[in-house]
Amino acid sequence: MYSEKLNGYPESEYLMLSGIQHFTFCRRQWALIHIEQQWEENLRTVEGNLFHKKAHDGYTAEKRRDLIISRGMPVFSRELGASGVCDIVEFYRDDEKGVSLYGREGKYLVYPVEYKKGKPKEDDSDVLQLAAQAICLEEMLACRVEKGYLFYGETRRRIEILLEEAVRQEVRDAFREMHQYYERRYTPKVKRTKACNACSLKNLCLPQLMKNPSAKAYIAQRIGEEEI
Repeated sequence: MYSEKLNGYPESEYLMLSGIQHFTFCRRQWALIHIEQQWEENLRTVEGNLFHKKAHDGYTAEKRRDLIISRGMPVFSRELGASGVCDIVEFYRDDEKGVSLYGREGKYLVYPVEYKKGKPKEDDSDVLQLAAQAICLEEMLACRVEKGYLFYGETRRRIEILLEEAVRQEVRDAFREMHQYYERRYTPKVKRTKACNACSLKNLCLPQLMKNPSAKAYIAQRIGEEEI
């Protein structure tokens, strides 16, 4: 259980960092992908994968004066028990407030940038994914990441996101729950919503069957009817 992991999770128990977006969208979708290893592509997932491929294709870094741009940077957090890849991490030189980087002169402020194909969502799944990346970077670099950016391909604009403690705590709570499900190999049931229509797993999830009673409930109901 999470309470037993006060010193962090071992690497063998790390979950996918990007899974927090699936989890926030739908806990059942997350479990089908990350526990049951089920996946189906649709137009949105294919377009999203291609968009991210443009953001990073293997780890690279470039320097532009006082700015270092790192693409496809691997990150992890023992506290969250998660690992993944940041689309882009920008390092702005600031010798007063920044952190030292190995092999680099000066000190730098750290800002993760997450690329999304579409437009800003109504939920906070993108913000939570960005905050999870920030927690990883803070742990790895021993620094404080005050903000990050979400770039949306449809609007071609980046949005500044202040990473407040409430958002960070929501990330911690989500990963704690994810680890609990994963340890139990538990796939939760959910209520069908309009969002199910856009889910790439709707043919595997079969959300319409959620309304049907279980075999045990059906038999009990029929026995009751016969006794009457």
